[in-house]
Amino acid sequence: MRSHSLLYDQNEDILRKIIFIILLALIFIGAGYLFAIVVPNVDRDRNAVTPHDPYTVTGDVQAFHDGLFIADLHSDMLLWRRNPKKRHDRGHTDLPRLREGGVNLQVFSAVTKSPSGLNFDGNDASAPDDITKLALVQLWPPSTWNSIYERAVFQARRLQKIEHEEAHHLTIIRRANDLTQTDERLMGLLTIEGAHPLEGKIENIKRLHNEGYRMMGLQHFFDNELGGSLHGRTKSGLTDFGREAVLEMERLEIIIDVAHSSVAVVRDVLKITHRPVLISHGGVRSACPLTANRNLPDELLKDIISRGGLIGIGYFDGVICDITPKGIASSLMSAVALLGEDGVALGSDFDGTVTTSLDTSELSAITQALIDLDMDKAVIKKIMGENIRRFLEENLPKGQ
Repeated sequence: MRSHSLLYDQNEDILRKIIFIILLALIFIGAGYLFAIVVPNVDRDRNAVTPHDPYTVTGDVQAFHDGLFIADLHSDMLLWRRNPKKRHDRGHTDLPRLREGGVNLQVFSAVTKSPSGLNFDGNDASAPDDITKLALVQLWPPSTWNSIYERAVFQARRLQKIEHEEAHHLTIIRRANDLTQTDERLMGLLTIEGAHPLEGKIENIKRLHNEGYRMMGLQHFFDNELGGSLHGRTKSGLTDFGREAVLEMERLEIIIDVAHSSVAVVRDVLKITHRPVLISHGGVRSACPLTANRNLPDELLKDIISRGGLIGIGYFDGVICDITPKGIASSLMSAVALLGEDGVALGSDFDGTVTTSLDTSELSAITQALIDLDMDKAVIKKIMGENIRRFLEENLPKGQ
């Protein structure tokens, strides 16, 4: 009887081991499927490029494009589980494609909270947060799962790691002098999309500054501690905390981005600040009236530009009416006509959960479209990058 009991125990132990091995195998298979299939497919769907034949760019235009200083005010590349050092067939941005497109300077945004649906008309701050889901399925550090501040730190350190690897030739811009480099390094500048990583603490501005952030958006798709979003519920202006935060950003010479801020917030910011502000990715409402729930009124754009600011023109529906290279070029021309040639720049919003007609390797198609629309080459130079370089030289911290 005892031998039967012993045999039963041994069989039960073997069965437990088999079940454990099967469960472990299922976990590995599930994880492999998640990381190899699900996450890349979400990235591909959320950051799509419309199918198209190769764009025709003449030899003369390509040569002109290759000689330009090219800069873009907004990419969310750091949000996605995609190795920035390798060329990918999904999404819009990685370092090889930036170099193929001739980009010299790219502003990289840290997206830290985003409501499901990304509704331009109105979102609740308490709505389910897509970035929490992305942090979990992309295996971000556990510290980021419940901390918006840590999400900003994590994304900054992703870029810092690349900067420290000499072979990838990337410099994170922290001061105006960094723009004078003469080698072939790609320049990156860190920004946050919405100041919710402050988590209600003024001291987090300095902490983020120490992490390399030199630009900060005040709001994203929902109202936060600083004030109302263009897509929030209240449409309110700056809160007391928002005023304190804006003044601290100005003290630290952090560039303020009002791309998603309410009209009231933008007016409040212009009242209490002395330094120029910008819109990193947007458009001109009068050039595309369908964008009234995403773009600020023309008169407010003029106020921003009159103080030395910039507006980056996006490449996606919601800020422009035609997302083809010709449509982007037309939108740039409309912005120049309204705001002048010194106030307009590129602001793609690449990898920002948008569909575009090109990725960053194909930027010469925009140059070709601008040439085809008879824009003066001196103006093209400005909007393709010189305006951003000048703005940063004037507004980033000076000295070493």
